[in-house]
Amino acid sequence: MYSSSAGNSMLCRNFLRPGIIQASYKTPKEGIACNTKVPRNVNMEKLQSAYLFPEISMREAQHIEKYPDAKLISLGIGDTTEPIPDIIASSMANYARSLSTAEGYSGYGAEQGNKALRKAIAETFYRDVQVKETEVFVSDGSQCDITRLQLLLGSNVSIAVQDPSFPAYVDSSVIIGQAGDFEDKTGMYGNIQYMKCQPKTNFFPDLATASRSDIIFFCSPNNPTGHAATRQQLEQLVKFAKENGSIIIFDTAYAAYISDDSPRSIFEIPGAREVAIEVSSFSKFAGFTGIRLGWTVVPEELSFSNGFPVINDFNRIVCTCFNGASNIAQAGGLACLSPEGFASVHSIIKCYKENAKILLDTFSSLGLKVYGGENAPYLWVHFPGSKSWDIFTEILEKTHIITVPGSGFGPEGEEFMRISAFGHRESIIEAARRLGNLYP
Repeated sequence: MYSSSAGNSMLCRNFLRPGIIQASYKTPKEGIACNTKVPRNVNMEKLQSAYLFPEISMREAQHIEKYPDAKLISLGIGDTTEPIPDIIASSMANYARSLSTAEGYSGYGAEQGNKALRKAIAETFYRDVQVKETEVFVSDGSQCDITRLQLLLGSNVSIAVQDPSFPAYVDSSVIIGQAGDFEDKTGMYGNIQYMKCQPKTNFFPDLATASRSDIIFFCSPNNPTGHAATRQQLEQLVKFAKENGSIIIFDTAYAAYISDDSPRSIFEIPGAREVAIEVSSFSKFAGFTGIRLGWTVVPEELSFSNGFPVINDFNRIVCTCFNGASNIAQAGGLACLSPEGFASVHSIIKCYKENAKILLDTFSSLGLKVYGGENAPYLWVHFPGSKSWDIFTEILEKTHIITVPGSGFGPEGEEFMRISAFGHRESIIEAARRLGNLYP
C-alpha cells in the first residue's frame, strides 16, 4: 500500500522534471529584480504545455496524494520492471570495481563508443545487412540521439512524422526551430507533416497523397500503436524517400519484440543505406532504461544534397556534444550481446510479451478493439467516441491504474489509450481483474 511519505517523495522527484517545473513555476513577486536581459528561446515558447510523460507523472502524484492507501498499478510510461540478469549486472559491477585499481582504471573513452561494443552491435543486429562497426555510434540512448540528429539537421529542413508517434520527434523539432506555429484548430504544428497511420490503412501512411519532406521520422514497431511495419510497407517507404531525396530516421527501439517476419532493421530493405539513419536502444531490449545505452547507425553511402557524407557531420556532432557513453554501461552492453546474456534478456522479453497477451485478452473480452501487443510491449485500445484524457481519468479514479492517453501521441491518437505490458506478472493479473470489474 502507498503511504503519504511515498507520495511526497514522488512529488519531490517529479518536481525535478522539466515538464513539472513548468507546471509549478510561479512569477516572481512584483518589485523583486531577478530577470536577466536574455530573451527566452522563442521555440521553447511554442511547446504545448508539459511534455506528455511528466504530465502523467504529475497526475499520478496528485492521485496518490488524494488516495494515499490505494495500490497504484502503472500500465502507463513504458519503463521496464524486471531485474537485469545477473550476468549483465555482474559485468557492470566488476567493471566498476576494477576502476579502483591501477590496472583497471580508465578515463574517457572514444566518443563513438567502445570498439568491441560497436563490433558486437554490428555483428549481432546487422550481420546480414553488412553494417560496418565504424558506422555504429554508441550513445546514452536513442532519445538523446534523436536530439543530436536534430542538431545535425538544423532548423531549415522540413519534417514528417507518423500520426500517432512518439512525442519526442515533434517536440525536438519544435525546439530546434523546424515546426512552425501551433495551430489550435488542428492540434498540429504548421510546418510538420503529420502522416496519418490509422487502423484502416494498417497503420501505414498513404504515401500516394503525402507531400515531400526532407526528414521522415518512422518508428517500427511503432510507439504507441505496437504495429510492426511489413517488408512491403518499408519497401514503399524507402522507394518514397529515394524518389523525393529524403532521409528516414528509423527508430527500432522495440525491434527485439518482433515475433513474425517483419523487418527488424530498415537496412534489410534494398536501397535503404542511401536514404536512412537507424537509432536503437538497450532500454527496452535489456532493461537499461536507467543505465542509458543506445546506438545510431549512419551508413557511409548517405550524403547531403551537396554530396558531403552525413556520417562525417554526425561524427563531428558526437565529438562536440558528447564525451561517450559510460564505460560501465558499455561493459553491460557487451554482456548483453554475449551468448548467455542475449538468451537472458530474451527470456525477459518473453515475459513482457506474455503480459501483453494477458492484457490483450482482457480488453478484447470487454468488447473493445485492441491493436498491437504481438510485436511490441504496447497495446493500442480503441474507445469509440471518447476523449482519451477522459478515459485516462475514469480508469485512474475507478481502478487506480495508470494508462497513457492516445491524444498525447498526435491528433490521430484521440479515442485511443496506450497500455504498457511492462510490469510484474502479479500486477498485470491484478490490473486485468480490476479492468474486468470496471467494464463488466
